Amino acid sequence: MPKGDRSKQDIKKWLLRWAAHFHDAPAVIWEERGSRGEMNKWRTKWKHSPKQHDMAGTHAVRLLNWAVEEGHISEHHCDKLRRLYEVDRSEIVWTRADRDAFNAKAPEWVRRILTVACETGLRPGDLIKLNRGQIEETARGRRLRIRKTNKRGRSAHIPIDGELAAVIDQTPRDRFLILANASGGPLTEHRASEGVRQWRDKAGLSSELRLQDCRGTAATMLLNAGLSLSEIADYMGWSIRTASQVIEHYARVAPDETDAVLVKLSQVRGDEKRTKL
Repeated sequence: MPKGDRSKQDIKKWLLRWAAHFHDAPAVIWEERGSRGEMNKWRTKWKHSPKQHDMAGTHAVRLLNWAVEEGHISEHHCDKLRRLYEVDRSEIVWTRADRDAFNAKAPEWVRRILTVACETGLRPGDLIKLNRGQIEETARGRRLRIRKTNKRGRSAHIPIDGELAAVIDQTPRDRFLILANASGGPLTEHRASEGVRQWRDKAGLSSELRLQDCRGTAATMLLNAGLSLSEIADYMGWSIRTASQVIEHYARVAPDETDAVLVKLSQVRGDEKRTKL
């Protein structure tokens, strides 16, 4: 169960609602296939709010999973309930204001994780493996050469400058991995994601912001680093159109950066059109 006070309150709220509705029903009803329909009927109370509708089922199923694990019931039939709320996660970005609020609260080891994620767009599985052996010297400076863990398995070349350079340069020389946990040891994907989630909540930021939602932010950083739309699209695994739309969305939700980002976006769009002619 999540440890944050707000998360505990949410869990308690939903489980009390569930218990109040099914208070007359014996626990064994959840071993019957028809109980799935009863669960869905209860969730329709919140069909006006897809997020609440889905949250109701999520917490109820957690309790049923616990009941099976503890031997109170032999099984239940409420796994993988249909969700109403869908998010286009390509449009969720960490703005500069979000990052500043996060960094004001989080300890250094967690700040480093978010910084590298926002500067590179790497997935958690790639972030935790980032190491000195992936740093290459170039004519203009340095870059990271990374064989990504996504389905395409392509190599990515990421310019090292600005905040990314600062994180790398501040890494102790005797440490091979760039990112580490609070004790200086290797990270797991779960610990990296949980660290960001915990300090995101403490900073009072949107619960929709996750570690894996740094790609839109990173696409804008890569644009600022001089990459073309086609290069950004190839790196992110997007179409050129999607890359353009995501960066434009970032500009809309980050007012302090809107003008500069849109000017650069307009320039690279023009470059892409001329290349096709």
